Amino acid sequence: MAEIVQQRIEDRIPELEQLERVGLFTKKEVKSIVKRATALEYKLHRLIVNKEDFIAYIQHIHYQFKREEIEFPIIHRINSIFRRATNKWKDDVQLWLSHVAFCKKWATKGQISKVFSAMLAIHPDKPALWIMAAKNELEDRNSSESARHLFLRALRFHPENKKVYQEYFRMELLHCEKLRKQKKELEMAEMDLGEYEFSAEILSGKLAEVVYRDATGKIKEAEFVISLLNTAAIFDFTKELQDSILQDLQTNYTEESLTWDFMAKRELEAPGAGEELQTAKGRASDINRREERCCQVYEEGVTSLNIEPMWTCYVTFCLERLKRKTNVQELKENRQQRLLGVLQRAHNFSLLKENYYKNWLQVLLSSGDAEGAASVATAATERYRQSVSVWSLSLQTLMQLGSGDMARLFQDALTHVNPKESLPLWQLQVQWSTANQSPEETEAVFKRGLLSAVAAVAMEMKQRYLDWSYSSGGYKKSRKTFTSLQENRPLSKAFFTRMIEIEKEQETPKMNNLRDYYERALQEFGTTDDDLWLQYIQEELRPSGQPENCGKIHWRAMKFLEGESVERFTSKYTLLQTGHL
Repeated sequence: MAEIVQQRIEDRIPELEQLERVGLFTKKEVKSIVKRATALEYKLHRLIVNKEDFIAYIQHIHYQFKREEIEFPIIHRINSIFRRATNKWKDDVQLWLSHVAFCKKWATKGQISKVFSAMLAIHPDKPALWIMAAKNELEDRNSSESARHLFLRALRFHPENKKVYQEYFRMELLHCEKLRKQKKELEMAEMDLGEYEFSAEILSGKLAEVVYRDATGKIKEAEFVISLLNTAAIFDFTKELQDSILQDLQTNYTEESLTWDFMAKRELEAPGAGEELQTAKGRASDINRREERCCQVYEEGVTSLNIEPMWTCYVTFCLERLKRKTNVQELKENRQQRLLGVLQRAHNFSLLKENYYKNWLQVLLSSGDAEGAASVATAATERYRQSVSVWSLSLQTLMQLGSGDMARLFQDALTHVNPKESLPLWQLQVQWSTANQSPEETEAVFKRGLLSAVAAVAMEMKQRYLDWSYSSGGYKKSRKTFTSLQENRPLSKAFFTRMIEIEKEQETPKMNNLRDYYERALQEFGTTDDDLWLQYIQEELRPSGQPENCGKIHWRAMKFLEGESVERFTSKYTLLQTGHL
């Protein structure tokens, strides 16, 4: 091992002498570098080596000196260490990419191709690496042929990978664009093109068309076809190719709603009448015509493809257009009527998605159509009877409008939804009952909620019942409610802390009552809640308390608390004693 290390150090002597000659380092500093390099080399030759040692060595060598005199041997050495590292840790993609980044930074273009080649031999299963390598050949080495070769190899490993095909397609178009520019420059310079061969087919994008045919023969999805069409549209020489792709889309992909959506939105880009665009009203009229043409395509779509995704595309388009600002009232009204009509028809077919009922109600309420909103709210619950969010939305709307038999509707809602998800409906019912029903009826609602088998509902109802008892019947009623419920599990900490707050809100709070509440709460939460113990101690430190009880409470806390809560309690108690809490 010593001989190998010595040889590697000796190999470095010429470059180190050069560093000294150009005055970048003194003789003493060069000796220090040799010493450090020797130590790092020995680390790299141990039986068990670490990746970090290789990285440390690379960082040690990576000086930025006089390029023409020193750079080459240093770059060569770093490349050598990177090769040794990637040979040792072949699976570490990030290490390979670090080597690629180094090669790019120091313009070692020949080396970077070798690194990619070695990396792809180990990692052919990663499409992103093939794409990166091909882009390097195209953009950094200006070699379309090498890039094409890499894409073809990538497709052997990933024959149905969309991203590989998309980038391959783009590469062929870029190659075509480059050739067209070269031809134009030669023609402008009036040079003889005899020695250059510019195939008319290649210049028109035929290679990209071949890629397209191959890709769509394997990947038959409208979204993929549209992505290739959008790429082609970036280039100004692809009209024939775009027309061909459009024809393919309209012929073979009409069973996908995305096709109709794409074709409809293209109508927005159609050229408008020039004279009309001079005034705001003229522009609005032009926009309205474009939107109507879009809707005509959507109408064909829903006729041909009467499914939820198709209606979703149509509704989404109408919503987006309505959200666009305009000062022309007629355009705004047209958009609103268009949207309401589409929503109604989608609902009639039972093909309107759940979340669009909210948009529907918002439009109706904002336009003052209370009757229409009430009708849609009811219809939504009939369509999505098990949806908590739909019931919540509809019930809130009906509460706001003051229409419908709310007591029956709440009962109906709780019958149909999953009890485990029903808490928002209970909260809503309590809110409505408190504002609209007699105290007896509201109390009956609370008592039904207390019987829920769902812990979250039962606990929430206890806390709200206690709150309501205090607000509607005062301190005595809240005490009575607390006493009747304190043994009725499940219980929440909030239930006890609310009773403590109520007691402390009285003109003369009773310390014995507070102790009872804390003791009862600690029976439930004393093993985990360090804050509860601390609050109890703080209560005894107040003028109405007995500070001598604090030591006993502290002793009990240390006995009952478990796990990390003991450490938290100890830290907070210390802060309390020193006056920092």
